[in-house]
Amino acid sequence: DSAGVDFGIWERIKPAVLICPCDVHVERVARKLNLISRKQTDWQTAIELTERLREFDAADPVKYDFALFGLGIEEKF
Repeated sequence: DSAGVDFGIWERIKPAVLICPCDVHVERVARKLNLISRKQTDWQTAIELTERLREFDAADPVKYDFALFGLGIEEKF
């Protein structure tokens, strides 16, 4: 895209099948927004988060990763 977020190199993989990575920033924001309920942060938590994000956009649930990450690096959030 024009913002340099999506380089478009994965043409054969549909966005709908991707799993949202659950790094420390994404995990913290997702918990504050009640998007995940598991206590540990693991693969199953990433699946849970992705399933919740699919409720917003089933075709591209991982597009919210950038926003969650951005909020997560802000110390005030």
